[in-house]
Amino acid sequence: MSTLYESQLHLPLLHRGKVRDIYDAGPRHLLVVTTDRLSAFDCVLPEPIPGKGPILNALSRFWFERTQKIVANHLSDRPLASVLPDPEERALVADRAMVVRRLKPLPIEAIVRGYLAGSGWKEYRQSGTIGGMALPPGLREAERLPEPLFTPSTKAKAGAHDENIDYAQAEALLGAGLARAVRDASLRLYTEAAAFAATRGILIADTKFEFAADEDGRLVLIDEVLTPDSSRFWPQASYQPGTNPPSFDKQYVRDYLETLAWDKRPPAPSLPAEVVAQTVARYEEALRVLTATGV
Repeated sequence: MSTLYESQLHLPLLHRGKVRDIYDAGPRHLLVVTTDRLSAFDCVLPEPIPGKGPILNALSRFWFERTQKIVANHLSDRPLASVLPDPEERALVADRAMVVRRLKPLPIEAIVRGYLAGSGWKEYRQSGTIGGMALPPGLREAERLPEPLFTPSTKAKAGAHDENIDYAQAEALLGAGLARAVRDASLRLYTEAAAFAATRGILIADTKFEFAADEDGRLVLIDEVLTPDSSRFWPQASYQPGTNPPSFDKQYVRDYLETLAWDKRPPAPSLPAEVVAQTVARYEEALRVLTATGV
């Protein structure tokens, strides 16, 4: 499988994010190229994860199609050939590119947690809360929450860290009506996706959505959706509350990085070949199990 760390196309580059390169595709469209870059703790790692971009692209398309009745998404029906007419250039990114509507992203990340993990587990141990919301005492790591929780965060630039915010802060950023729409759509997306994934033997512990509003003020799902980069996927068969479950996502990389004397600031450390290979295998397994296909 080909590897792409950084794309170079004959289109105006608008933004090179942690994972995606975004190009100008006209006044109403963008070309989004999903590279094989991997970020952890909001830092881009120096090694690519071979084939990661096509996997994320395929999974996002799968979920965009499944969730379009819940909320509109940014996918366009404009063909890639109309944006990249050169066949050779198009072939370089065909399996990792999306032509999408040009929309302005909302200034928050919409996180939904169904299980007690990650920064939510850390907050719970300190204060008995997640996102400022009180939880029952005595919950264990990885335990299923009484109900899914919407816990938004700010959106950090590369090298900076996202910050968890409470719902009142989300309302201050978005306005009451839009904040409510984001919360309700996020919870419904998570609930329906988690129910489907469970039929495939995967628990979605938590996930992150990003949204925009179109010219009519309607909510639109953008970026990626329910991928190993934006979610924690746990194998149902080996799930055990009270432990840090194995996963089909980049938590494996985070766990490795936690063993290093690194302050989680750029530059990020290099990954050993074995960690890269194991990460590839986890991403491929997530795609295979969830979609019953491959790249």
